[in-house]
Amino acid sequence: MSIILVMFIMGLMLGFVGAGGAGVVIAVLSVVFGIPLHTALGTSLGAMVFTTVSGTYSHYRENNVVVKCGVAVGIFGAVGAFGGAKFAGLLPAGDLKWLTAGMLFVSAILLAIRVYFPEWIYSFAKGVSSPAGAKFWGAAGGVGIVSGIMSGTFGIGGMPFILIGLLTVFNMPVHQAAGTTMLISLPIALFGGIGYLINGHLDFSLLTKVVAGLMTGTYIGAKFTRRLPPVILKTTMVAIPVIGGLLLLFGTVR
Repeated sequence: MSIILVMFIMGLMLGFVGAGGAGVVIAVLSVVFGIPLHTALGTSLGAMVFTTVSGTYSHYRENNVVVKCGVAVGIFGAVGAFGGAKFAGLLPAGDLKWLTAGMLFVSAILLAIRVYFPEWIYSFAKGVSSPAGAKFWGAAGGVGIVSGIMSGTFGIGGMPFILIGLLTVFNMPVHQAAGTTMLISLPIALFGGIGYLINGHLDFSLLTKVVAGLMTGTYIGAKFTRRLPPVILKTTMVAIPVIGGLLLLFGTVR
């Protein structure tokens, strides 16, 4: 019950900021509850499958999903995530701890740029036309494989990396980039989780508790997104991966 309660509280925060939160889930499971790091990684990705379904459907209803781009990048991302999960199984928990913490801090930096300095991203993407034909598939492969490998290896979901890729490489409007990112994250989480399952690092009992807490919390937390000041939303969004990174850096994992 303690895991369900903590995941519910985390779900409130994640629902509020609209983030997957895979990284901080990993940190809490491994440091606070003593779950082996590889199992925490696999469970976190598995939980993302459930938490992104509702978000993807909601964005689709709002016409915020570019389906062709989402499916193409998602297919490549799934391949990368499966390979990344297999690679992570070869890494010692001690090394994986530092690498995952580092990726969480990079995610925080990208999110900070996204929420505090969006004009930097727009200026970089200015004049870039959306790729078509062979270039489209090349771009989809590049964004998908890179984000998939990072997600599968470090279990962090990779949403900030996917979002930046869609904004800059595909020159996608921000609202469509947000919705399409959710669609892309779905196959990445699914095949990353399958990779950890094959490696024996997915605990279904633990997964049930995590999903129960997170989905209940995110449903309630999402209702506060438009009710609290934007500065709180932005600060919380950046703080979540930082907290996860600090937990991993200074906590003990096995």
